[in-house]
Amino acid sequence: MLDRARKTWSTWRKRAARREERRRDEAQAAPGPPRSAAGPRRTPNLFEAAAAYVAACAEDDQERVDEAVSWVDPNALAFGVNELACRALIALARERDESPRTVARSLLGLPAG
Repeated sequence: MLDRARKTWSTWRKRAARREERRRDEAQAAPGPPRSAAGPRRTPNLFEAAAAYVAACAEDDQERVDEAVSWVDPNALAFGVNELACRALIALARERDESPRTVARSLLGLPAG
């Protein structure tokens, strides 16, 4: 399980670095925000990106993972994923009428602490 997480994290970081490099190159080549024929494109916010990223990871859809990763800065995405995890854990704990700590340990297969 940890090997898969490490591999996903490593892949994600490498792609994020390539994306950042590509953004810098594009910014130097053509200053100003990119515009489509229909006008400015709305950029998804970090919570939309986090939701899309986590859902794609859960469904093992690498194409959607790559798309979601490209929407926001890697640090913003990490914050969004963390926020989503916290909110999901709290909701699940309320549903089960247990503490968030107990639910988190249960989801990870750890003994009750």
